[in-house]
Amino acid sequence: MKFILALTAMLSAMAALAAEPPFKADAAKAQGIVNQTCAACHAVDGNSQLPANPKLAGQFPEYLYKQLTNFKAVAGKKAERDNPVMAGMVANLSPEDMRNLAAYFAGKTAKPGAAKSKDLVALGQRIYRGGIASEGVAACASCHGPNGAGIPAQYPRLSGQHAEYISAQLKAFRSGVRANDLNETMRGVAGRLSDREIEAVADYVAGLR
Repeated sequence: MKFILALTAMLSAMAALAAEPPFKADAAKAQGIVNQTCAACHAVDGNSQLPANPKLAGQFPEYLYKQLTNFKAVAGKKAERDNPVMAGMVANLSPEDMRNLAAYFAGKTAKPGAAKSKDLVALGQRIYRGGIASEGVAACASCHGPNGAGIPAQYPRLSGQHAEYISAQLKAFRSGVRANDLNETMRGVAGRLSDREIEAVADYVAGLR
């Protein structure tokens, strides 16, 4: 039953986002901001070399825009996604700036990653493709796709992402430190995963292509 409820929540979230209008922005206008602000952590082409910082290249623009807006406190309200570093980076960005940045990085080609542990990757594959029915954990592939390509405007691309970053975000969802997921979907999934299971999924995702 828990598995069915988890999957139903994900499908409901997909339906809610399916009708979003086409994303419009001017990627060329973002170049100056990328050079001055983003490149140091995420690289000019969005393929961060720092495991703690996510690769942005090839990510869906809608998802990138949402995250940028979630990092920003508005009208005295606390930011939906609490990150002091990113809060400073987006503080002076307009909605147009953020849309342009999202389009810029979405247009870059993502470089592949690689799994590191044969033992962990096997466990990660089982969870990613089949979930954990006994714990109500739906397969990651049901929302992020069998190859981690994601679903445009709905669920982010995961393939090739740094394992360290994926692990950190899953743990943040599990603890509730990160809470900007629609319908608490990721908090519900991550909350049922152990540290080892999180590390396994993260390692498997890093090698997806």
